[in-house]
Amino acid sequence: MYLPLFIFSLLLSLYPANAGDYCVADLKGPTNPSGYSCKPKVTVDDFVYHGLATTGNTTNLIKAAVTPAFSTQFPGVNGLGLSIARLDIAVGGVIPFHTHPGGSEVLVVIQGTICAGFVDSANNVFFKTLNKGDVMVFPQGLLHFQINSGKIPAIAFVSFSSPSPGLQILDFALFANPLPTDIIATTTFLDAATIKKLKGVLGGTN
Repeated sequence: MYLPLFIFSLLLSLYPANAGDYCVADLKGPTNPSGYSCKPKVTVDDFVYHGLATTGNTTNLIKAAVTPAFSTQFPGVNGLGLSIARLDIAVGGVIPFHTHPGGSEVLVVIQGTICAGFVDSANNVFFKTLNKGDVMVFPQGLLHFQINSGKIPAIAFVSFSSPSPGLQILDFALFANPLPTDIIATTTFLDAATIKKLKGVLGGTN
């Protein structure tokens, strides 16, 4: 009569108490379609990230910086279906039209004024000027942007519904690669001179 209790106790000893609670990314291990494999031994430091306290470097073409805390930087979010990043946008700066194929985004403004918006699959446009404390959501996969429309540097935090939401910036997808100018002209209706100028600015060829 003690056999079922013994088997139950044995199963408990073999089955980790935290199984299924989390899967801290083993950055040195293999990846699979659902993310990184799980780190065998974890500590509290795996669930804490300090990287978003630092201001991003906005001395670049777009006058903006994105500091991610995705599973690659913050292993604790692996498998949890969420992540976070910091946006720093200098005066006159912009996060150009881009998409996150792997997740929806929620933005909260911490400092300054940001004009943000997105275009849905029916080409409806939704944009708004956001101030400190305002929040806006951007549905998964839709083109969206953020512009510093104020007179001081803007700071925002963005959260995603994926530990690896992905990123594709429209301008770079079109003009920062070796795709031939005539193909871009045919597919975008832009003239060749404009395309070559943009390729020159963004580092594309052909």
